[in-house]
Amino acid sequence: MSVEFRPMRSVIYVDVCREEYRHRLQHWLYGHHIQDSISNFGPYVTKYAFYNALPVPPEGERFGTRRMQMTEHYWLVNEMEPEMRNKAIAEHMPMDVLRWQGCVPDTDETPHENLDGDVGRSIGGDNGCPPFVFAHVPISWEEDFKGKGRMVCDGPNYRWQFVIQYPDGVSEEEGERWFHEEIVPYFQARPEVNRFLSSRIYHDVVGCTFHRLVELWFDGPEEWYQAAVEGAKALPKPVWAQQERFPFLKSNFNIVGMFLTDIPTSDNLTQFRGYITMR
Repeated sequence: MSVEFRPMRSVIYVDVCREEYRHRLQHWLYGHHIQDSISNFGPYVTKYAFYNALPVPPEGERFGTRRMQMTEHYWLVNEMEPEMRNKAIAEHMPMDVLRWQGCVPDTDETPHENLDGDVGRSIGGDNGCPPFVFAHVPISWEEDFKGKGRMVCDGPNYRWQFVIQYPDGVSEEEGERWFHEEIVPYFQARPEVNRFLSSRIYHDVVGCTFHRLVELWFDGPEEWYQAAVEGAKALPKPVWAQQERFPFLKSNFNIVGMFLTDIPTSDNLTQFRGYITMR
């Protein structure tokens, strides 16, 4: 079987569980991971970028907000296909990388072996720790709910990007109905929302269990708070709610996201020149 041409976009949400680890995680990302990644997927990835996370706004913890960075890829093929399994170069991914992110327990008993990269990107969620989020979606947004026609010159955007997974016992059909009948109309009507887009997540690429990727743009964190916290108090609580107030989903397990700016911190394929330190 030949490799199938399948353009996709993916997002990875990287957390840092303690400030003690932020510089260590950044050293691994820029000192090891970028060059390892490009060495492996350079021929079939067209964009590979890092976006630093903005500070968590008030009450943002309830929304599963991660604090390190979002990693974005644009793929030409599905590298998880059997034909792509043999990699000439192994990734440097020590278990500490997952410890720093909170995907495995933060203890000195954490083993120090090097992980297969694909294994490392699927850890968490079934060990009591938050899952590693690696979500693939269509290369273009599937649904455009608000703000079509907005341009770069219309101003900088405070991007709230997140994934949701409907709780156990709630069918995808029921969850989608709640999203489209309750959440979409509410945010469409909020004056603070400048842009609102969403896509369903592919389950057949890396086995991601989340159902939907969502992105809303605001002028800033104060506008986000007015819409997502203050105004959302009026949203009715579904019978399956995992917390009393919107987003009604279990933080870090059923909703995970990040606050971002428009431009990447590093567009790695075009800007990365190596781990060059300053003194």
